[in-house]
Amino acid sequence: MSRALGVTLTPEPLPRIEAARVPAPRCAVPAALAAFCSDDREARLRHTYGRGYPDLVRAFRGDFAHAPDLVATPHDEAEIVATLEWAERADVAVIPFGGGTSVVGGVEPDLEQDGGYAGALSLDLGHLDRVLEVDPVSRAARIQAGVMGPSLEAQLQPYGLTLRHFPQSFEFSSLGGWIATRAGGHFATLATHIDDLVESIRMVTPTGLWASRRLPASGAGPSPDRLVLGSEGILGVITEAWVRVQQRPTWRASASVRFQDFDAAIAALRDIVQANLYPANCRVLDPQEAFLNQVVDDGSAVLLLGFESADGPRDAWIARALELARAHGGQTPDGVRIRTGEGTRDAPGDDPAGTWRNAFFEGPYLLNALVALGVIADTFETACTWDRFDALHAGICARMLEALERVCGGGLLTCRITHAYPDGLAPYYTFVAPGRRGEELAQWAELKAAASDAVLALGGTITHHHAVGRRHRDGYDRERPEPFARALRAMKAQVDPKGILNPGVLVPPLRASR
Repeated sequence: MSRALGVTLTPEPLPRIEAARVPAPRCAVPAALAAFCSDDREARLRHTYGRGYPDLVRAFRGDFAHAPDLVATPHDEAEIVATLEWAERADVAVIPFGGGTSVVGGVEPDLEQDGGYAGALSLDLGHLDRVLEVDPVSRAARIQAGVMGPSLEAQLQPYGLTLRHFPQSFEFSSLGGWIATRAGGHFATLATHIDDLVESIRMVTPTGLWASRRLPASGAGPSPDRLVLGSEGILGVITEAWVRVQQRPTWRASASVRFQDFDAAIAALRDIVQANLYPANCRVLDPQEAFLNQVVDDGSAVLLLGFESADGPRDAWIARALELARAHGGQTPDGVRIRTGEGTRDAPGDDPAGTWRNAFFEGPYLLNALVALGVIADTFETACTWDRFDALHAGICARMLEALERVCGGGLLTCRITHAYPDGLAPYYTFVAPGRRGEELAQWAELKAAASDAVLALGGTITHHHAVGRRHRDGYDRERPEPFARALRAMKAQVDPKGILNPGVLVPPLRASR
């Protein structure tokens, strides 16, 4: 990293949990919740932040000024109901907490601008972690919201089924968190978001139970599930959901395709997606992204292509995709990999796709190390239609490189395409720059603002799959229609009249807007 940025980097000593600054609780554990609620210092510390860059910097500095006053770990819906009833009476904000992997401030009890509360309680759903029921006929499962990705998959495995939803945070994020944030997952085409896998949702609100009917589809007015998806804890606490599962794939075919330039790779991607081949993996890495992740080092842009199925070979599908890629100059020096059998996997780093997958899941761990080195590193992602991509990409690159030079004296910007649709695509950018000790948060804020302004000015969405939280709320306000914003605020007021649920996320706090 020192060589890449052209500066000398020295790691700071790792922080000690004993030295963290955590304010005293503003409210006491109520007797009615004592069996599952605590003001334990370490529990409060661990529920303060998500995993965004500013979260890690403040944690590294021992700054936990926004720690929740209490942490509740309910075992069932009755205890959740009791918690919300007490919080309404005590005027305490409640922050639903799954795996705590938010990168947009979605779980931080930052109440300074939110109208004043008597305290904040982090509601950890970790005990609601079971697969409750499996319907193999319809290929669906009823699963509690607090289950983490690896446990969810392990519980489905005896049935020969899988949800097949793998966000980068898979190891530490929960089903409820995926639903609340409309998380993007494993599939780069077709079923790209958790939205596509949800059959029905059950949620506890301060005014009653919100439970939708389990159906494959319905035309009965606005969907209650669609209103819960992406609600980010402001309407209620998701407790379980029926989700669509599938047989575990046993047939796989993959290849990495190299292109002389990024534009050719993008053109090939568009042809493949619009041919309705629906590859499971169809990601493009620009030359710098491919180099930094040790996928290739020859200056190529790379298309990572993969097909999978439980039904039969996908040789014909990948052959056609490669034919389309070669029409744009794509080359496959590593050949095509055909694998069969339950549980077949690439060995770590045994091909470019395997190398990329390892780098993808190791990225959040690397960010911890970069913070210790004083490096500013973050990502932002968006989506746009194909006709807007060239202008959007060129504009973002120009604005961000200028901002990196102005704010940090230089830096790196890379791009990869994470998801693709017949009518558009989702570019995902990473910026890395040398920070000035003690000024990293101000530098990051300026770079983040430049990124958000560029995305919105050039016709993209403020987020394709990272959610809104607190950090994207200004952009969300600019993106959504005002009548819809008023309707969302009205719905919040109806289901959460005291405004206790995750204030400051998605909409202004109710008491601040009165």
